[in-house]
This record gives sequence, structure tokens and C-alpha cells, in this order.
Amino acid sequence: MKYVWLFGWIRHAEAFGYSHGALPGTIGTIALLLTALVLGLALHRVDWIRRLRYAAPAVAVAAFGAGVAWLASS
Repeated sequence: MKYVWLFGWIRHAEAFGYSHGALPGTIGTIALLLTALVLGLALHRVDWIRRLRYAAPAVAVAAFGAGVAWLASS
């Protein structure tokens, strides 16, 4: 079932807003994922944010979501 979903996403990539095709959209999504990962790890190293247990992952997820929404709208 996972592969059916993946192939359906690739086939209908333009319907999701990735107007330049599946490959640039995938590259952009992976770049956003890596950026969010680095952001989350960097924020986890800050002492006062580390005390707030879920702050760093929440900021990373929000940045990733905003980036994907931005990619879908362009």
C-alpha cells in the first residue's frame, strides 16, 4: 500500500502544487527536511530551550510544514 501511495503521489505531483515536476519537488522537500533537522538539533543545544522538552522538535516541524506549504504554493 505504501508503494501505491508513492507512485500515486509521483504521478499527480502537479496537483499537489509542485508545478516544476516530481524531481525538483522531491529535492526541495528533502532539502527542507534536512534544514528542519539541523534547526531542531541546533535549538536542542541551547540551554533554555532544552528545558522546554518539546520546543526544538516543534519548531523544526513548524519550519518543515511552512517550507512544504511554500513549495506547494509556488
